[in-house]
Amino acid sequence: MSKPNIQSIHVTNLTGQLVSLADFSGKVLLIVNTASECGFTPQLKNLETLYQTYHKKGFEVLAFPSNDFGKQEPLNGESIQEFCKLQYQTTFPIFDKIKVKGKDAHPLYKFLSEKSLNGVTSMSPKWNFQKYLLNKNGEYVDYYLSITDPLNKKITNKIEELLKA
Repeated sequence: MSKPNIQSIHVTNLTGQLVSLADFSGKVLLIVNTASECGFTPQLKNLETLYQTYHKKGFEVLAFPSNDFGKQEPLNGESIQEFCKLQYQTTFPIFDKIKVKGKDAHPLYKFLSEKSLNGVTSMSPKWNFQKYLLNKNGEYVDYYLSITDPLNKKITNKIEELLKA
């Protein structure tokens, strides 16, 4: 029996196009809920470093802006991408702003937050910049709280392990 994964979930990019997460099959994913006015926003720089370090080996950072915590994402659409590129030189995919908690959470975040869906653990985002790591099959592996820097050895060691698998 196959394990639960995100490959049947669709998300919207910043230009309004629907994207299937199956498009990222075969890649290790770090999914992050972001916000442009958060104390953790400077993590975008280290997320980009992580992306540049491992992208050619089969790794993706997928950013999902959200206004769910402290109303810290006032921007919309392509202005989010402009902010991230100008301030932090990001090149990883940034998707349309979504809800990441509560009954209106996007299906991706329902999967990431509920053990009944992901088969591993229940851990909804506690704040902006919570990170979720998925393997090449889109299966839930682990999560890291906002305070965990993207370049923390706990994250990089696990990414390297998953890339070799």
